[in-house]
Amino acid sequence: MNEAEYKRFTEAAAQCQMTNASFLAYAVDKATRDLTLTAAEIATEREVIGQLFAARRHLGRIHGLFNQVAKALNSGADAPHLGATVGAVLSAARRMEDAADALLAHRDGGAAT
Repeated sequence: MNEAEYKRFTEAAAQCQMTNASFLAYAVDKATRDLTLTAAEIATEREVIGQLFAARRHLGRIHGLFNQVAKALNSGADAPHLGATVGAVLSAARRMEDAADALLAHRDGGAAT
């Protein structure tokens, strides 16, 4: 548990007027009562993180493709749909950034920035 997690944990225990030990025991008991839900929550977060890393790899490949397009344009080639393609890629990158921000905010217990 890092310092921020420990601080959040101790503040939550205090808010519930419980000791750290009793709060932890309660949380563990609650988590073990429905292992399907607990496993789903953990798996969902892992899955989201995995998808974000995959999206980042795809954006890296797109970067390479745009370099090829720039080279072709510099050689006199025509790219009639370049503006729409750039817009779609920027939109996807923004959505990915928003998803990463939301995931981090959820993990930190705060609102997305």
